[in-house]
Amino acid sequence: MKSFFQFLSEAQSQASMQAKKLNLKSDGHGGWLDSRGKFVATTEDGKLKFVDKKKAKAEDEPTAKQKAAPAKPEAKTKKAAPQETGAERAKAGEADQTPGGSEETLTTAFGRFNPPTVGHGKLLAAAKKASAGGDLKIYPSRSQDPKKNPLDPDMKISFMKKMFPDYSENIVNDDEMKSIFNVLVLASEQGYKNVNIIVGSDRQSEFENLAQKYNGELYDFELIRVISAGVRDADAEGVEGMSASKMRKAVVDGDFESFRRGTPKELDDGDTQALFDAVRTGMKIKAKKKEVAEMWEIAPKCDPRGLRDQYVSENIFRIGDIVENLNTGLVGEIIRRGTNHLICVTKENYMFKSWIHDVMEAIVNYPGPSGVPGPQREVGTDSNREYTMRMTGTLGIKNLINKYKKKK
Repeated sequence: MKSFFQFLSEAQSQASMQAKKLNLKSDGHGGWLDSRGKFVATTEDGKLKFVDKKKAKAEDEPTAKQKAAPAKPEAKTKKAAPQETGAERAKAGEADQTPGGSEETLTTAFGRFNPPTVGHGKLLAAAKKASAGGDLKIYPSRSQDPKKNPLDPDMKISFMKKMFPDYSENIVNDDEMKSIFNVLVLASEQGYKNVNIIVGSDRQSEFENLAQKYNGELYDFELIRVISAGVRDADAEGVEGMSASKMRKAVVDGDFESFRRGTPKELDDGDTQALFDAVRTGMKIKAKKKEVAEMWEIAPKCDPRGLRDQYVSENIFRIGDIVENLNTGLVGEIIRRGTNHLICVTKENYMFKSWIHDVMEAIVNYPGPSGVPGPQREVGTDSNREYTMRMTGTLGIKNLINKYKKKK
């Protein structure tokens, strides 16, 4: 028979292992803190028990509304959650319902938006509908490189808020939200019990498998729903066929008219030209030089044959290479090459699968066209001055301090 201290030791060990996977730190009194130092969980029955952020903010005594509220039915366990895909649930009409109440559910979308297009407006509208008046947060990715991610996060989000003013408060600029895992872990820490993830139809299966696979390990939700924002058809005209790849191609071709058709009416001609120029600068396209890279590098979906030839020849995406999934933001090492896909493992030892047109060679701390990384451009700093000088072509700044003061 095990002693009380053996049970206690095993319980603490299980909780510690779970906390380690979630990057939580002990407060020394049975509680656990997240990476931001916030109290998010306690140890109960040998496992982590996450604290509901909304309840933690309230007083110990329930409000009148809470007292009058009827008892909630017993929630379904994760194992009892529907096994059908998000597409099947949406077909059944469940996509319009918010389980467990809007206060317990976060609706979110994670994407590159590089550059943002009129097609992204459809994604945001679908997210708003799924949120049913509850919390809605849109997280643009943090990646930046001259081929597939020409806009730095700050500039990208600035244009997004101009293009989609109705969602300005929902678009979140957070340096720590680099992947869908970061988003889900944070939501779990904040006490949300359910989460809706809104994606394009071509990415629904990928997000469904990935999000469900690590539920209960990286984060803890009663229900995860991956909802399609609608059909995506690369060959279609209009909103359904618009993509960031086509927009980047238009910039390479110097085709402003095609680029303009990819932006919503909320963005006037002046701002559209500014966005076109920003993408051009980010891609390092010079005035008299039409192309800076092969089309399969800039817009792989516009040149699948070129991408395929490079892959088969093993010029790209070799075993051991570090790549980033452009949809989820996950970064990992390639451990297996398939016919048209890759199996990768993150440094935390989490595995993910990616189609070759959805990955790129990972670039860590890319400084952008200015040579100064976005996080280092705080107003009033020397790095911000250097950034402004490089973007405006300023060679030097005169010292405005009165030089005669020194003589006194």
